[in-house]
Amino acid sequence: MQELNLPRYEIRVERHDGKLTIFDFLRRRHVALTPEEWVRQHFVHYLVEHKGYPKGLLANEVELSIGGKSLRCDSILYDRDLHPRMIMEYKAPTVRISPKVFQQIATYNLLLHVDYLVVSNGLSHYCVKMDYDNQKYLFLDDIPSYEKI
Repeated sequence: MQELNLPRYEIRVERHDGKLTIFDFLRRRHVALTPEEWVRQHFVHYLVEHKGYPKGLLANEVELSIGGKSLRCDSILYDRDLHPRMIMEYKAPTVRISPKVFQQIATYNLLLHVDYLVVSNGLSHYCVKMDYDNQKYLFLDDIPSYEKI
């Protein structure tokens, strides 16, 4: 898999039925190793190990239902009362982060109404803080640590 612009961690890759899998420490099981999953696993480890995000408040592959349509958020950070605070969307390293990607995560936010949106392809990472009162958002220079959100 491609080298990413994220810190390394102890990766657990195995072969199951001839296919590569990677251990997802949030779901506590091996999942198919795709380029997007490679990014997801690196990113959630980065949040926990380098930004202080509590592992127990993060969830991967969260299913949402909007207008009878089923969608999946790549990752969600919850607060201690289990209200969503941040949505994360991951793309493969070969996928350019475009306005279309932000439109996808904004659609999820119509339902969740979180404070932060994060998009990453493992090479480029973007975080916006929502300002609902002024109907705008602010691009941040970095992913905030857990204590700052």
